[in-house]
Amino acid sequence: MDHAAVLRTTRALALGATLALIVLGLAWELWLAPTGQRTLAVKVLPLLLPLAGLARMRLYTYRWVSLGVWLYFAEGAVRATSERGIGAALASVEVVLALLLFVACAIHVRARLRADRGTAVAGHATSP
Repeated sequence: MDHAAVLRTTRALALGATLALIVLGLAWELWLAPTGQRTLAVKVLPLLLPLAGLARMRLYTYRWVSLGVWLYFAEGAVRATSERGIGAALASVEVVLALLLFVACAIHVRARLRADRGTAVAGHATSP
């Protein structure tokens, strides 16, 4: 797979996983297995912030999303092991989506840095 295809694929996966986490979080906390006053639905608000940066393939966004997604992984892991029924199943889906988002971001960042390094080396080799 060429460099541009890797970037397009990882962008699509990152955007898809982020949107899926938003939909999952809202559905989970508002309809499927709400807890308390349904206030946990606000947990999806931070996921709205990186959407534009992911779509525009901003390297900085991919970097910080790859770190922030671990909060959602941790929540999913805790709730998957402490809840029963549909709550545990939804938490397991959250874990999978968080891992998918992390992997997509990590591959995207690595591909971009490798391409930048290759461009810098090529530019250095051709300079007088």
